[in-house]
Amino acid sequence: MNYEPSEEAVLLRESVRGVLGRHWPAEKAIEAGSDPESVLAIYRILADQGFCALGRGAEDGGIAEAIIVAEELGRAHCPAPVLDAYLVTTLETAAATPPSLRAMFAESRSGQACVAIASAAPDFDLRPGTASVTGGRVSAQLDLVEQGALLDYVGVPIAPAEIAFLRCDPSVVSLQPGSALSMPGFPRLTLEAAPADVLVLPAGLLDELSLLSRLLHTARALGAARRAFELAADYAKARVQFGRPIGQFQAIQHRLANCHITLEGVSLLVRHAANQSDADAPDWQYFAAAAHAFAAVHLPEVSLETHHAFGAIGYAEDHEAPRHFKRVHLDVLMAGGLSRSRRELADHLLGPGTAGLPRFDLGPAGNAFRDEVHDWLERNWSGARKQAHDALSFKEREFDRQFTQALGETGWIGASWPPQFGGQGRSPIEQVAFMEEMERHEAPRFGAPVQAAMLMSFGTRQQQDRYLPEILAGRAMFGMGYSEPEAGSDLASLRTSAVRDGSGWIINGQKVWTTTYWGDYMLLAVRTDPQAQPKHAGISLFIVPMDTPGITVKVDTTMYSGSFANVFYDNVRVPWDAMIGEANHGWEVLTSALATERGTVGGGIVLKVACLFEQLCDLLREAEPGAPASAASPLTADMIAMQAAEIEAGRQMMLACAYAAQSGRTPLDLAAVSKVFSGELMEKFLEAALRIVGPAGAISQDGPGAILGGRLEQALRHSLMWVISIGTNDIQRTLIARKALGMPR
Repeated sequence: MNYEPSEEAVLLRESVRGVLGRHWPAEKAIEAGSDPESVLAIYRILADQGFCALGRGAEDGGIAEAIIVAEELGRAHCPAPVLDAYLVTTLETAAATPPSLRAMFAESRSGQACVAIASAAPDFDLRPGTASVTGGRVSAQLDLVEQGALLDYVGVPIAPAEIAFLRCDPSVVSLQPGSALSMPGFPRLTLEAAPADVLVLPAGLLDELSLLSRLLHTARALGAARRAFELAADYAKARVQFGRPIGQFQAIQHRLANCHITLEGVSLLVRHAANQSDADAPDWQYFAAAAHAFAAVHLPEVSLETHHAFGAIGYAEDHEAPRHFKRVHLDVLMAGGLSRSRRELADHLLGPGTAGLPRFDLGPAGNAFRDEVHDWLERNWSGARKQAHDALSFKEREFDRQFTQALGETGWIGASWPPQFGGQGRSPIEQVAFMEEMERHEAPRFGAPVQAAMLMSFGTRQQQDRYLPEILAGRAMFGMGYSEPEAGSDLASLRTSAVRDGSGWIINGQKVWTTTYWGDYMLLAVRTDPQAQPKHAGISLFIVPMDTPGITVKVDTTMYSGSFANVFYDNVRVPWDAMIGEANHGWEVLTSALATERGTVGGGIVLKVACLFEQLCDLLREAEPGAPASAASPLTADMIAMQAAEIEAGRQMMLACAYAAQSGRTPLDLAAVSKVFSGELMEKFLEAALRIVGPAGAISQDGPGAILGGRLEQALRHSLMWVISIGTNDIQRTLIARKALGMPR
């Protein structure tokens, strides 16, 4: 899947936005939305452009195009009843159409008729509710039928595989005016013995229609939320308080960064689900349910945060923000709302015969490589070997030299390296496949990807010839000496120094929180010009063998039962060619390395979460019904479903980074989005996991009855590191606000 919009998608969006801009301008949207004739007019204009003939299975445009139109409708606050037209098109392509309904379907496609598929209850469960059928005539009470006053036909589910369509003749249908979230156009329809034509559907199609309706409403809500967010971001750049644009304040920057992260997640989920639906992929329904479940919780949060950024100015109805707030909150409730999507996710994950989280189609090369890695791990990291490793303490599990050297024989440590450096030249997508299998098998650490990338980009030929073969063969591990007592995330303030001395350098200083202190080499950031300005200038990077005289390592135990060290460098002498890159230009090398790591670290974190999540689901399915942590518990099922939706958002961000890298881009803001989201996902998931399993989940590895060998409680203690390391998430939020949103410094 290409995560970049296609040229056709861009043109479609521009076309829809252009039509709405001319015929439904923002300044007239509220007034026009209250006038049924204006709504009908824009509906027919959209139909004339072919925008009403889309749907699942449609010849001229599927759900992927339909969600683009839906987003633009939300952005413009246009209530034209187009979403129902997409459901009707989907019905027509999936069910055998009787002659009596062919004219209705044709009129819906062309915009000559407005057709809605309603339910007999407000939750749009697409199952009989208050509807009844007597002698071929339908009586029902229908709520939340959008633009009910405009309908020419309405479809009412009367059985699990039947929809009765009837003409909205005033003699059999009465309307009681109503609104929803103070938006007009939601009358109650009462049917009294209305004649109807019945459409018999394939099994399960009604459930699919409900899911598609939720996906389309999610897309419309996304358009509304994004429009309000863009207005708030522009406002933050212009609004001056206390002599400064409010966009300079960290609180505003982080609030907007959080909204941006959410909107990116929803957008990726919706687009992926739509593409999977159009491809008729086996798990498209799972992806659609995950998209809605995630959006139903988080898009309203974006709406709230948007209004917080606006303050009182966004509270007046003549401002755009209130209309979008209403649209978001209403649309995520439609078609069964959050509870139905969560139920569908839980059934997929906890029901009998489940296959766990769906695996992505990574293309022929990615899928084949994933299978190859899986088979190798089954032979080399399973059975007694894996059991012996799992019996070790968590600290001892961090590294296994024998495993790393065995992996080195495959060449996969350099799977993504260019061939000229001994690598296999595999794509970023194949690298995702590799990471996925390594995490699924809980393989120990290996390689030195950041250091290798740095050497390939900035190292001399001699450095490359010396170090890269060692890394590739699994014979060398590198640590990173960045942080200092007074320079954590602010690496430009580091004080460890290197002074030129004859043919070498003398290094003095202290590094803290160094995790791979036990490695063979340290990639060390030091100051080589203390007078350089600005302060990030004058930094250089060195490769320092850890057996060099003058290095003292003081090990400390971490709260996650691992270890890190304070490393002291006292008159440590290294040769002149230990430096990577040019003297005093280490900042460029350093930021490039951090960008490389942040681009993959989010994916690595979410894959760790996915592995633990699947282990938890396995545990729940094995528990006896009625047990405190069994899959039979409705509360458990609900919590599992919500975590599944969050994980899916993280996986989509991971893939978006990979596809961007495959196209030759290194999107710093997207990498930061992935890192922030995935790090905090780790924390939230493990908090939820312990609530699900209860007190037994707190038993540590060395205690009898430890759940999953104590993995959950240890991973919770470890989760804090992922939020702090590689640049704290607060620093990443500032980066997102400035790089992606253009907030002032």
